[in-house]
Amino acid sequence: MSKKVFEALKWASSFLTEKGRDENAGELLLCHFLGMNRAMLLANFREELSADVWAEFERAVLLHGEGEPIQYMMGYEEFYGRRFTVNKEVLIPRPETEELVYGALERIKRLFGADEGLRFLDIGTGSGAIAVTMKLERPSLKVVATDIARESLEVAEMNARALGAEVQFVEGDLLAPFLSTGEKFDVVLSNPPYIPVGDIETMSVVVTEHEPHRALFAGEDGLDIYRRLMEQLPRVLGERALIGFEVGAGQSEAVSTLLAETFAGAKVDVVYDINGKDRMVFAEIG
Repeated sequence: MSKKVFEALKWASSFLTEKGRDENAGELLLCHFLGMNRAMLLANFREELSADVWAEFERAVLLHGEGEPIQYMMGYEEFYGRRFTVNKEVLIPRPETEELVYGALERIKRLFGADEGLRFLDIGTGSGAIAVTMKLERPSLKVVATDIARESLEVAEMNARALGAEVQFVEGDLLAPFLSTGEKFDVVLSNPPYIPVGDIETMSVVVTEHEPHRALFAGEDGLDIYRRLMEQLPRVLGERALIGFEVGAGQSEAVSTLLAETFAGAKVDVVYDINGKDRMVFAEIG
Protein backbone atom coordinates (compact mmCIF):
# COMPACT_ATOMS: atom_id res chain seq x y z
CA MET A 1 0.00 0.00 0.00
CA SER A 2 1.51 3.32 -1.09
CA LYS A 3 1.88 6.16 1.38
CA LYS A 4 2.00 9.92 1.08
CA VAL A 5 5.04 11.75 2.51
CA PHE A 6 3.13 13.08 5.53
CA GLU A 7 1.67 9.64 6.29
CA ALA A 8 5.11 8.04 6.18
CA LEU A 9 6.52 10.70 8.53
CA LYS A 10 3.62 10.36 10.95
CA TRP A 11 4.07 6.58 11.09
CA ALA A 12 7.85 6.90 11.62
CA SER A 13 7.46 9.53 14.33
CA SER A 14 5.00 7.49 16.40
CA PHE A 15 6.95 4.23 15.90
CA LEU A 16 10.27 5.80 16.92
CA THR A 17 8.75 7.60 19.92
CA GLU A 18 7.35 4.25 21.08
CA LYS A 19 10.84 2.73 20.73
CA GLY A 20 12.45 5.57 22.70
CA ARG A 21 14.37 6.86 19.68
CA ASP A 22 14.61 10.39 18.24
CA GLU A 23 11.32 10.98 16.43
CA ASN A 24 13.04 13.39 13.96
CA ALA A 25 15.13 10.54 12.56
CA GLY A 26 12.29 9.68 10.14
CA GLU A 27 12.47 13.11 8.54
CA LEU A 28 16.26 12.85 8.07
CA LEU A 29 15.96 9.39 6.55
CA LEU A 30 13.17 10.36 4.15
CA CYS A 31 15.12 13.44 3.02
CA HIS A 32 18.05 11.11 2.35
CA PHE A 33 16.06 8.53 0.34
CA LEU A 34 14.27 11.21 -1.69
CA GLY A 35 17.42 13.32 -2.23
CA MET A 36 15.62 16.38 -0.83
CA ASN A 37 16.31 18.97 1.84
CA ARG A 38 13.74 19.69 4.56
CA ALA A 39 12.10 22.59 2.68
CA MET A 40 11.60 20.41 -0.42
CA LEU A 41 10.22 17.60 1.71
CA LEU A 42 7.64 19.91 3.28
CA ALA A 43 6.72 21.28 -0.16
CA ASN A 44 6.00 17.69 -1.26
CA PHE A 45 4.09 16.76 1.88
CA ARG A 46 1.09 15.34 0.01
CA GLU A 47 3.00 13.53 -2.75
CA GLU A 48 2.86 9.74 -3.01
CA LEU A 49 6.04 7.80 -2.25
CA SER A 50 7.12 5.21 -4.80
CA ALA A 51 6.94 1.60 -3.63
CA ASP A 52 10.76 1.39 -3.68
CA VAL A 53 11.28 4.49 -1.54
CA TRP A 54 8.61 3.40 0.94
CA ALA A 55 10.22 -0.06 1.26
CA GLU A 56 13.70 1.45 1.86
CA PHE A 57 12.34 4.01 4.30
CA GLU A 58 10.29 1.47 6.27
CA ARG A 59 13.29 -0.88 6.55
CA ALA A 60 15.56 1.97 7.75
CA VAL A 61 13.06 3.19 10.36
CA LEU A 62 12.60 -0.35 11.69
CA LEU A 63 16.38 -0.79 11.89
CA HIS A 64 16.74 2.49 13.76
CA GLY A 65 14.03 1.27 16.12
CA GLU A 66 16.35 -1.66 16.89
CA GLY A 67 19.22 0.76 17.55
CA GLU A 68 21.09 1.09 14.23
CA PRO A 69 22.34 4.72 13.95
CA ILE A 70 20.82 6.51 10.98
CA GLN A 71 24.21 8.01 10.07
CA TYR A 72 25.61 4.55 9.39
CA MET A 73 22.59 3.74 7.20
CA MET A 74 22.93 6.99 5.24
CA GLY A 75 26.73 6.73 5.23
CA TYR A 76 27.42 10.31 6.31
CA GLU A 77 27.06 13.01 8.95
CA GLU A 78 27.30 16.79 8.62
CA PHE A 79 30.11 18.49 10.54
CA TYR A 80 30.96 22.19 10.44
CA GLY A 81 28.88 22.58 7.29
CA ARG A 82 30.55 19.72 5.41
CA ARG A 83 29.52 16.13 4.76
CA PHE A 84 31.76 13.42 6.23
CA THR A 85 31.55 9.75 5.29
CA VAL A 86 31.05 7.53 8.35
CA ASN A 87 30.84 3.80 8.92
CA LYS A 88 31.08 1.40 11.86
CA GLU A 89 34.85 1.93 12.12
CA VAL A 90 34.48 5.53 13.29
CA LEU A 91 32.61 7.51 15.90
CA ILE A 92 29.81 9.62 14.43
CA PRO A 93 30.90 13.30 14.68
CA ARG A 94 28.87 15.26 17.27
CA PRO A 95 27.81 18.93 17.35
CA GLU A 96 29.76 19.38 20.61
CA THR A 97 32.98 18.64 18.73
CA GLU A 98 32.16 21.48 16.33
CA GLU A 99 32.37 23.72 19.39
CA LEU A 100 35.85 22.32 20.18
CA VAL A 101 36.99 23.23 16.65
CA TYR A 102 35.44 26.69 16.87
CA GLY A 103 37.09 27.33 20.25
CA ALA A 104 40.46 26.19 18.93
CA LEU A 105 40.27 28.44 15.84
CA GLU A 106 39.46 31.47 18.02
CA ARG A 107 42.35 30.75 20.38
CA ILE A 108 44.84 30.12 17.56
CA LYS A 109 43.97 33.54 16.13
CA ARG A 110 44.48 35.19 19.52
CA LEU A 111 47.64 33.31 20.54
CA PHE A 112 49.50 33.05 17.25
CA GLY A 113 47.95 35.84 15.15
CA ALA A 114 48.84 35.50 11.49
CA ASP A 115 51.69 33.03 12.10
CA GLU A 116 52.07 30.76 9.09
CA GLY A 117 53.01 27.11 9.14
CA LEU A 118 51.86 26.23 12.64
CA ARG A 119 52.03 22.48 13.24
CA PHE A 120 48.69 21.02 14.28
CA LEU A 121 47.98 17.51 15.62
CA ASP A 122 44.63 15.70 15.99
CA ILE A 123 44.99 12.66 18.28
CA GLY A 124 42.52 9.81 17.63
CA THR A 125 41.12 11.31 14.44
CA GLY A 126 38.39 8.73 13.68
CA SER A 127 36.46 10.08 10.68
CA GLY A 128 38.99 12.91 10.32
CA ALA A 129 36.34 15.52 11.17
CA ILE A 130 38.60 17.65 13.41
CA ALA A 131 41.77 17.46 11.29
CA VAL A 132 40.05 18.04 7.95
CA THR A 133 37.94 20.91 9.28
CA MET A 134 40.93 22.65 10.88
CA LYS A 135 42.89 22.43 7.62
CA LEU A 136 40.01 23.80 5.56
CA GLU A 137 39.19 26.58 8.04
CA ARG A 138 42.85 27.64 8.47
CA PRO A 139 44.73 26.43 5.36
CA SER A 140 48.16 27.63 6.59
CA LEU A 141 48.17 24.93 9.31
CA LYS A 142 50.38 21.89 8.74
CA VAL A 143 47.93 19.22 9.87
CA VAL A 144 48.85 15.76 11.15
CA ALA A 145 46.28 13.25 12.45
CA THR A 146 46.78 9.96 14.25
CA ASP A 147 44.65 6.93 15.03
CA ILE A 148 45.42 3.52 16.49
CA ALA A 149 43.12 1.80 13.95
CA ARG A 150 44.03 1.48 10.28
CA GLU A 151 40.30 1.01 9.50
CA SER A 152 39.50 4.43 10.98
CA LEU A 153 42.37 6.08 9.10
CA GLU A 154 41.02 4.74 5.82
CA VAL A 155 37.73 6.58 6.47
CA ALA A 156 39.60 9.75 7.48
CA GLU A 157 41.79 9.62 4.35
CA MET A 158 38.68 9.21 2.20
CA ASN A 159 37.13 12.30 3.80
CA ALA A 160 40.30 14.36 3.38
CA ARG A 161 40.46 13.45 -0.32
CA ALA A 162 36.76 14.12 -0.90
CA LEU A 163 36.90 17.52 0.81
CA GLY A 164 40.27 18.56 -0.64
CA ALA A 165 42.18 18.81 2.65
CA GLU A 166 45.92 18.15 2.79
CA VAL A 167 46.37 16.13 5.98
CA GLN A 168 49.17 13.74 6.94
CA PHE A 169 47.71 10.61 8.55
CA VAL A 170 49.82 8.50 10.90
CA GLU A 171 48.90 5.13 12.37
CA GLY A 172 49.90 4.77 16.00
CA ASP A 173 48.94 4.75 19.66
CA LEU A 174 48.43 8.34 20.84
CA LEU A 175 51.77 10.23 20.56
CA ALA A 176 54.00 7.15 20.20
CA PRO A 177 54.86 7.87 16.52
CA PHE A 178 56.40 11.26 17.43
CA LEU A 179 58.25 10.42 20.66
CA SER A 180 61.11 8.83 18.71
CA THR A 181 61.24 11.34 15.83
CA GLY A 182 61.37 14.46 18.01
CA GLU A 183 58.59 16.17 16.03
CA LYS A 184 57.07 19.22 17.76
CA PHE A 185 53.56 20.67 17.53
CA ASP A 186 52.10 24.10 18.28
CA VAL A 187 48.45 23.04 18.59
CA VAL A 188 47.09 19.69 19.77
CA LEU A 189 43.39 18.80 19.80
CA SER A 190 41.79 15.55 20.81
CA ASN A 191 38.33 14.10 21.34
CA PRO A 192 39.56 10.89 22.97
CA PRO A 193 37.59 8.00 24.45
CA TYR A 194 36.36 9.34 27.82
CA ILE A 195 33.39 7.24 28.94
CA PRO A 196 33.84 5.18 32.14
CA VAL A 197 33.46 1.48 31.35
CA GLY A 198 30.64 1.13 33.92
CA ASP A 199 28.46 3.60 32.00
CA ILE A 200 27.81 1.02 29.28
CA GLU A 201 24.90 -0.28 31.40
CA THR A 202 22.93 2.98 31.21
CA MET A 203 23.81 4.14 27.69
CA SER A 204 21.65 3.90 24.57
CA VAL A 205 22.16 0.77 22.47
CA VAL A 206 22.31 3.13 19.47
CA VAL A 207 25.79 3.99 20.77
CA THR A 208 26.99 0.95 22.72
CA GLU A 209 26.03 -1.74 20.20
CA HIS A 210 27.03 0.08 17.04
CA GLU A 211 29.81 2.65 17.49
CA PRO A 212 33.40 1.37 18.01
CA HIS A 213 34.14 0.80 21.70
CA ARG A 214 37.80 1.79 21.22
CA ALA A 215 36.52 5.31 20.50
CA LEU A 216 34.18 5.45 23.51
CA PHE A 217 35.53 3.85 26.69
CA ALA A 218 38.61 4.67 28.77
CA GLY A 219 38.96 2.79 32.05
CA GLU A 220 37.10 2.94 35.34
CA ASP A 221 36.75 6.72 35.50
CA GLY A 222 37.08 7.55 31.79
CA LEU A 223 40.33 9.46 32.34
CA ASP A 224 42.89 6.83 31.25
CA ILE A 225 43.73 8.47 27.92
CA TYR A 226 44.16 11.95 29.42
CA ARG A 227 46.60 10.50 31.99
CA ARG A 228 48.65 8.83 29.27
CA LEU A 229 48.67 12.03 27.22
CA MET A 230 50.06 14.00 30.19
CA GLU A 231 53.10 11.72 30.18
CA GLN A 232 53.67 12.23 26.45
CA LEU A 233 52.57 15.78 25.61
CA PRO A 234 55.50 17.68 27.21
CA ARG A 235 57.84 15.89 24.82
CA VAL A 236 56.06 16.94 21.61
CA LEU A 237 54.96 20.53 22.28
CA GLY A 238 56.70 23.72 21.22
CA GLU A 239 57.53 26.42 23.79
CA ARG A 240 54.27 28.21 23.04
CA ALA A 241 51.40 25.81 22.52
CA LEU A 242 47.66 25.29 22.70
CA ILE A 243 46.00 22.07 23.88
CA GLY A 244 42.26 21.45 23.51
CA PHE A 245 40.38 18.40 24.79
CA GLU A 246 36.78 17.35 24.58
CA VAL A 247 35.75 15.81 27.92
CA GLY A 248 32.77 14.00 29.33
CA ALA A 249 30.30 16.02 31.40
CA GLY A 250 31.68 16.33 34.94
CA GLN A 251 35.29 15.50 33.95
CA SER A 252 36.54 19.05 33.35
CA GLU A 253 37.85 19.60 36.87
CA ALA A 254 39.93 16.40 36.82
CA VAL A 255 41.31 17.11 33.34
CA SER A 256 42.06 20.75 34.25
CA THR A 257 44.01 19.54 37.29
CA LEU A 258 46.00 17.08 35.16
CA LEU A 259 46.92 19.87 32.73
CA ALA A 260 47.82 22.35 35.48
CA GLU A 261 50.04 19.77 37.20
CA THR A 262 51.74 18.81 33.94
CA PHE A 263 52.28 22.32 32.59
CA ALA A 264 53.20 24.72 35.41
CA GLY A 265 51.92 28.23 34.71
CA ALA A 266 49.59 27.17 31.89
CA LYS A 267 46.34 29.10 31.48
CA VAL A 268 43.67 26.42 31.74
CA ASP A 269 40.02 27.16 31.03
CA VAL A 270 36.83 25.11 30.89
CA VAL A 271 34.21 25.83 28.23
CA TYR A 272 30.58 24.76 28.50
CA ASP A 273 28.77 23.51 25.39
CA ILE A 274 25.47 24.71 23.96
CA ASN A 275 23.64 22.34 26.34
CA GLY A 276 25.35 23.80 29.42
CA LYS A 277 27.66 20.77 29.97
CA ASP A 278 31.37 21.21 30.79
CA ARG A 279 32.59 19.83 27.49
CA MET A 280 35.94 21.41 26.58
CA VAL A 281 39.18 22.11 28.40
CA PHE A 282 41.84 24.34 26.80
CA ALA A 283 45.37 24.96 28.05
CA GLU A 284 47.54 27.82 26.76
CA ILE A 285 51.23 27.16 27.39
CA GLY A 286 54.15 29.62 27.29
